[in-house]
Amino acid sequence: MLEIQNLSVTVEDREILHGVDLTVGDGETHVLFGPNGAGKSTLLMTIMGFPKYRVTGGRIVLDGQDITSLPVDERARLGIGMSFQRPPVVRGVKTREMMEACLKEKGDGETVTNLAAKADLSDFLDRDINYGFSGGEIKRSELMQLMAQRPHLVLLDEPESGVDLVNIALIGQLMNDLLQKDCPMRQRRCMGLIITHTGHILNYVNARTGYVMIDGRIGCGADPHEILATVKEKGYEECVRCLLRNTPEGKVC
Repeated sequence: MLEIQNLSVTVEDREILHGVDLTVGDGETHVLFGPNGAGKSTLLMTIMGFPKYRVTGGRIVLDGQDITSLPVDERARLGIGMSFQRPPVVRGVKTREMMEACLKEKGDGETVTNLAAKADLSDFLDRDINYGFSGGEIKRSELMQLMAQRPHLVLLDEPESGVDLVNIALIGQLMNDLLQKDCPMRQRRCMGLIITHTGHILNYVNARTGYVMIDGRIGCGADPHEILATVKEKGYEECVRCLLRNTPEGKVC
């Protein structure tokens, strides 16, 4: 279980997250909606442990262990993996080498060739990571690397961003594979937190619970399809009004 407890985060002396509470149970997939600049990516970066994101209050707990002060590499070893909205290009490191390193760590018999075939990236293995890749190819490459890593907690930052209709179905398929959607809930070992601005990914990946983040605060917690329908009809302005109508912390809608 992932537990975010009263989390406040500062970036370059500016507080971005204000008392965020969030829980994702084992085997569950949750979705975080919100307008641009709401703090969604900051939350994922903080969970992953990037030093730029300084926790000033609250804590992050994974499977009962307080990981708030752990560095990125230790969190990765505990089973946290992340797909970035805008992944970096890594010159001098081949995609195959990254995949082999992840698979060697897991030692579960899966092969680079099999995973590349699933992601339709067989011809990209000997290219530098993300160098010259299209938006869809980058997203597929990120998911392929996560499938090699096989994390316990998957953080996905706008997986549909910059992806055309040809790629989105395959990306949804890879996400479902990664999140073990073909297994009964009790048998899944992977939980996921997905950031989305448009909600398009819900056409391909089922999620248990949705939240809305506005100005660094979590608002609604409900069925993600119902939240998406409200946002489509009334926009995120309705979410802002909802926060103002309810508790000062904006935790109930």
